[in-house]
Amino acid sequence: MTSGGRPATPAIMIQGTGSDVGKSLIVAGLCRAFVRQGLAVRPFKPQNMSNNAAATPDGGEIGRAQALQARAARVAPSVHMNPVLLKPETDRGAQVVVQGKRRTRAEAAAYQRLKPTLMPDVLDSFARLAAEADLILVEGAGSPAEINLRAGDIANMGFAHAADVPVILVGDIDRGGVIASLVGHHAVLPPDDAARIKGFLVNRFRGDPALFSEGMAAIERFTGWPALGLVPWLPDAARLPAEDALSLAAAARSGGEGGLLVVVPMLSRMANFDDLDPLRGEPGVRVRFLAPGEALPAETGLVVLPGSKATIGDLAFLRAQGWDVDLAAHVRRGGRVVGLCGGYQMLGRTIADPDGVEGRAGTVPGLGLLDVETVLGGDKVTRPVRGRDVATNTPIEGYEIHLGRTQGPDCARPFVEIEGRPDGAVSADGRVAGTYAHGLFSADGFRARFLAGLGVASDFAYDEAVEAALDALADHLEAHLDLGRILAIARSRGA
Repeated sequence: MTSGGRPATPAIMIQGTGSDVGKSLIVAGLCRAFVRQGLAVRPFKPQNMSNNAAATPDGGEIGRAQALQARAARVAPSVHMNPVLLKPETDRGAQVVVQGKRRTRAEAAAYQRLKPTLMPDVLDSFARLAAEADLILVEGAGSPAEINLRAGDIANMGFAHAADVPVILVGDIDRGGVIASLVGHHAVLPPDDAARIKGFLVNRFRGDPALFSEGMAAIERFTGWPALGLVPWLPDAARLPAEDALSLAAAARSGGEGGLLVVVPMLSRMANFDDLDPLRGEPGVRVRFLAPGEALPAETGLVVLPGSKATIGDLAFLRAQGWDVDLAAHVRRGGRVVGLCGGYQMLGRTIADPDGVEGRAGTVPGLGLLDVETVLGGDKVTRPVRGRDVATNTPIEGYEIHLGRTQGPDCARPFVEIEGRPDGAVSADGRVAGTYAHGLFSADGFRARFLAGLGVASDFAYDEAVEAALDALADHLEAHLDLGRILAIARSRGA
């Protein structure tokens, strides 16, 4: 019961035996499955670490995975769905975004001291969602077995205890050792944490499920946790946005044969790489994520420089791979380049950081492919946007998340128009363009006309494909999980 005597809003937390075991998509699929049952569902992730962010209608930012989960639940994304977002800027430091707004920057050790003070914000956001929901589906982060981080935890068991939320633990059989992983969690978790887990499921199984029946029984025997389902591998899941850049590593060399080759350099602090998802779905397009140290293929038709959480640092990283030389040669051969947000800033003549926003104050030379200059600083812009492509007058829709302003002669040829104002720049020869707008390739009309200029015909409906993939994911989970039992566990909260 709540403190006011009302029944606690049903909620359940999906934790995992590690990162990238499928927690985000399990939550997204459950959101769609339960909303189809007529429930008002809200996704929630207390703490996320990702540079793949989404702008919310209330002017904040959250992890892109939570925006997808909101879409699965058929509601608008809210800053309260991901109250703490860590956006890595270096190997040890990250920007700390709380309830959608940048609060501070912290090194790893400093954040361990800071995070217990964020629990009130986390619980406040959770309570706000609970007031409007029939069911909250909570996603954990990493693994609860990271007992070295247990003190002051807000991401896994610390939150689960504070909010009195039961837990389901997910193991990934595709990476191997799933029995030992799940049983090992039971062995290392403190008894009160282990007791909060009310069941487990095994994800990404390939082959005959009957062959793992003894494995499921063994996990039950060693842990005492009931099995809630064995989820087979779902190829359609690849059509949904990846949670983080680690998921792109396997795609770095993929792309098949034929069609327009679009190359995306994998920057060390790459952000908002889901900008490329609509292009990845195009039958006539191959998207290749260029791994560090690889040369730009000669057959490349388009290079997309993605967003970055540390533009100056990633520009240095880009040069260290020799990609600056490759890009210049690509343009000389008649190739095209599009820069998005941080990638747009890199394309200019200089990037100035007078206030040391990204580290040491100073000015660095850009790639010189656009006649513009960028000054970092000022207020952070975070907002959904609508507008049009200037060249074709085609509507676009997306979002902005950036610091800084860019000016120069090439801005006289804006790439797009956002809310009636020009944005971005195009080179005099039309081969290089940049914009602060994320998500513009998701507009089917714009993408079709843009690709037509590169010799590719398109009739791909991106939004329809995402909706179909979410429904297929929900169908899949309904077929292989005990949803009735999962809902009963959620409803046992506070009992």
